[in-house]
Amino acid sequence: MKKIIILLSLLLVLVGCSSESSNETKEDTFTVGMECNYAPFNWTTLEANDTAVKISDVDYCDGYDVVIASKVAKALNKTLVIKKIAWEGLEPALSSGEIDAIIAGMTETPERAQNADFTSPYYESDMVMIVRKDDDLVNATNIQDFSGKKVLGQINTLYDDIIPQIEGVNHAVPLATYPLMVVSLQSGEVDALTAELPVATGVVSANPDLAIVQFSEGNGFEADTTVSIAVKKGNTELLDLLEEALKDISMDERNQLMLDATNRQPAGE
Repeated sequence: MKKIIILLSLLLVLVGCSSESSNETKEDTFTVGMECNYAPFNWTTLEANDTAVKISDVDYCDGYDVVIASKVAKALNKTLVIKKIAWEGLEPALSSGEIDAIIAGMTETPERAQNADFTSPYYESDMVMIVRKDDDLVNATNIQDFSGKKVLGQINTLYDDIIPQIEGVNHAVPLATYPLMVVSLQSGEVDALTAELPVATGVVSANPDLAIVQFSEGNGFEADTTVSIAVKKGNTELLDLLEEALKDISMDERNQLMLDATNRQPAGE
């Protein structure tokens, strides 16, 4: 009986040590959620490199968001952990404490601001359209040229929200990921996709059958194309630390990092 009691006591001590070690590990990490499926902001790859972060036994996540997250984690003196989470699961994961922040090309909106706090933008882009290269729409100069056309955006994103700005548009049912959207365009199911310029540049680079349509001021979408880091509502301490970290990344460096990510992304993305 004494042996059993001693063994139980040792187990309790070991469990206590394990729990304490786990807590210390969490304090030393900065856990960020992103899709790892939204190039050039973030994508999944099997190849290790200087910018990619391991997300499983077999693959890594790379992209502009990953580099920004790495720089922020370094400024916080923490180890970066990337969690691959579907877009619609990012905000719930943040609210539950599963992740510390969202760095996923996310734009602050009044709806999102109800459940999360956002830093100042860490990148700003232009909103464009992607069409098939052999379509007359490549000559479009105004978003209203897409009236009557079937236009597709990504679900629960700005990409989908802005489509009604086109009068008489055939608003396609949004899809969950951008790779699926590209397939839909190439197959002729839709006539155009909405996109931010970096995303469109990467898509067209990997798919020479597609083309980008850009608009001059006053002829394009009215949209907030900034992206920010989201933290749990009320976590002002982390928010302030992230703001300080972002201040050390100049605008020129941010633009260069995006150019690098666009050039680095896999052709399949």
